[in-house]
Amino acid sequence: MANDLKIFCGNGCPKLAGEIAKYLNLTLGQINIGRFPNGEVMVKIGENVRGTDAFIIQSTSTPVNDNWMELLIIIDAMRRASARRITAVIPFYSYARQDRKDQPRVPISAKLVANLIEAAGANRVLTMDLHADQIQGFFDIPLDHLMALPVFLDHIRQMKLKDFVVGSPDVGGIKSAWYFAERLKVPLVIVDKRRKGPAETEVMNVIGDVKGKTVLMPDDLIQAGSTLAQAARTFKDRGAADIYAFVTHPLFSEGADKCLPGSGIKEIFVTDSVPLSEIGRVLKEPHVTVLSVARLFGEAIHRTHEETSISTLLH
Repeated sequence: MANDLKIFCGNGCPKLAGEIAKYLNLTLGQINIGRFPNGEVMVKIGENVRGTDAFIIQSTSTPVNDNWMELLIIIDAMRRASARRITAVIPFYSYARQDRKDQPRVPISAKLVANLIEAAGANRVLTMDLHADQIQGFFDIPLDHLMALPVFLDHIRQMKLKDFVVGSPDVGGIKSAWYFAERLKVPLVIVDKRRKGPAETEVMNVIGDVKGKTVLMPDDLIQAGSTLAQAARTFKDRGAADIYAFVTHPLFSEGADKCLPGSGIKEIFVTDSVPLSEIGRVLKEPHVTVLSVARLFGEAIHRTHEETSISTLLH
């Protein structure tokens, strides 16, 4: 790799950043991140970055706002230290679910943080599996949007499954599920779900046949897991055999350990886009398996630095 490529990371996903640097045969750049007594983020770049192609790897899961501020302040420090180009590598882009005004007097926070990234001084963004594709249009700088799909597909082929289908847990997940089904050349089935209230849903129908089949359910993120659990129970009621979930961002918030057991999901495959929470680490039913996206991001960084096409990595 050229000497002017440097990789830095915040506290959002240090393990993933280390694996990406290892793939690129580099060491992580020196950066000191601390806190002033009043809680303000303190950053100092520990080496010369003048004229470099700097990639800052920072996932924005819990603590969400701390991780965002770290990223913005690191970008600003890089800009003021005269880095030639600054790429914000954001494996998980939080606030993505606030991508529109779905009721009066609410913000579009996904757009706000996009503005902040640009204002801080980033020249481009590299991210993965945004909750809403239209967020790409919130940026006036180049954005490359990776998908975890190739990583999941490689693992699915190793599983040597027979007689399986891809199941969308709700109508909103049809596009992601369609990509899976299209690449695997298998049928797509859909849970048609109607919402009864803010926290209560009612399943109305399953579109497609799952009787006796293995069902693969893709989704972009999981928190409490209620959507996946409800869809899995519905598929089981319709006669499905084994059920596996493939989820990019494993947030696993409070309640997942109560919602997911007994749902019928045999195993949940996730990526290391965010560090696995304590709930995710101790969850035994279903079992959680982490698949690394370090190679995917590493190759995207390498091709971006070399100014070669990354289109084959985008889907």
